[in-house]
Amino acid sequence: MSTIVFLGFIVFSIYLAVRSKKGHSAQSVHDFFVASRQFGAYLVFFLAAGEIYSIGTMVGFPGGIYAKGPTYGIWFLGYILLAYPIGYFIGPKIWEAGKRFNAITLPDLFKGHYRSRVLEIVVAASAILFLLPWGQLQFTGLVAALKGLGWDFQPLYLILIAAALAFTYIAISGVRASAYIAVLKDVLMVLAIVITGVAVSWETGVTHVFHTASQHFSNQMNSRQLSFSMSTMLFQSLGFYMMPFGIQNFFTAKSANTIRRTQVAMPLYMLMYPFLVLASYYALSQNLHLGSPNEAFFAAAIRLLPGWLLGLVAAGASLSGLLVLAGICLAIGPIVTRNLLPGMPESKQKAGAKVVIVIYLLVSIVMTLLTPKLMLTLINTAYYGITQFFPGVMVILFGLRVKPMAIALGILTGQIMAVALYLHHIDLGGVNLGLVCLVANIVVASVANLLAGGRAQLQSAS
Repeated sequence: MSTIVFLGFIVFSIYLAVRSKKGHSAQSVHDFFVASRQFGAYLVFFLAAGEIYSIGTMVGFPGGIYAKGPTYGIWFLGYILLAYPIGYFIGPKIWEAGKRFNAITLPDLFKGHYRSRVLEIVVAASAILFLLPWGQLQFTGLVAALKGLGWDFQPLYLILIAAALAFTYIAISGVRASAYIAVLKDVLMVLAIVITGVAVSWETGVTHVFHTASQHFSNQMNSRQLSFSMSTMLFQSLGFYMMPFGIQNFFTAKSANTIRRTQVAMPLYMLMYPFLVLASYYALSQNLHLGSPNEAFFAAAIRLLPGWLLGLVAAGASLSGLLVLAGICLAIGPIVTRNLLPGMPESKQKAGAKVVIVIYLLVSIVMTLLTPKLMLTLINTAYYGITQFFPGVMVILFGLRVKPMAIALGILTGQIMAVALYLHHIDLGGVNLGLVCLVANIVVASVANLLAGGRAQLQSAS
């Protein structure tokens, strides 16, 4: 029964994708990737929420709590909440910059403002590199979701199914399909999380699961955990809207005010996290022996829900991963065809992007099979590199004149330092290594700009 319900929702999602193409059969490059900047507040809201509350919410967050205790998840909640007021102020400015430079991608903003081919390539290439863990994150969660249905397939087959579905959504109508499916995905995701949490409280009681969890982990944070949580909240809140697919979502809005309206309501989604905590605590209280911590949420759902509800849960989780995977692909495709291959005619960019998307999916599949990791670790890894774009984007948004080579040196310094520190397992006393690298990024960019004879000043002053 669970498989029938699951497949029913997947078929309905494909119908929504087809429906989204109505009236837009001959899509231009701008329509395919940013909906010709026509989306109103509702579609932008669901599209943005779909990218924010991905399968990492349903699988990664409970998995982190299950594996390392409640203190490990504090930063996850904190950086999202801190990011919303930042997004309220910079989101409209990102939209305005996108309109000013007729941008589709994040590197388009750098190209339009700095007019530097070198900086454009640095941003484009590093954005793709650090989005690879994000794709791996979605595939890892999708495997856990599909296994929750009882599908006894090898992970490779489950991943190939997920990749095929993501590409199908993209091929039908690009970002318009993602926006329509996002509405269904959000409804199913919230229902799945709340239903599972309520089932836990009904079956065992909230007091029991919290008491059992407290015997496994301390609820107090030591100085190292506190340093990690506070520095990670700050660092990742700055990088939250630097994700190339997140910036591209802003470009779909029809006005700057549309962005402001969506940001006001975003925190309401945080109400579902207590139900996720209940699910992870239930897995602890029942001494469930999981193949991976990422299975914690589905272990609770499988034990407590009837088959048809389990199908709904799996559909909500799967669509969460598929939607973000589609968003990543829609960001990477034009980055290659517009920014790395600038000589490609606009009439061929859409077809070229689809080829790039297939290649990206294959690379992500290989990474998922060879290097499976705890999902919250993958989130941190992606942010190490993506957040290094923050200083350069702030220069763009506030119309400052800074030498493009200084920005490029800062970005590369921050990213190379982050990779080196991560690979060598350097401990900075619990402080998020990405934040330290961001500071180094800003210092290098500032010094390089001064040495080149430049000063950070308003563009209009030139």
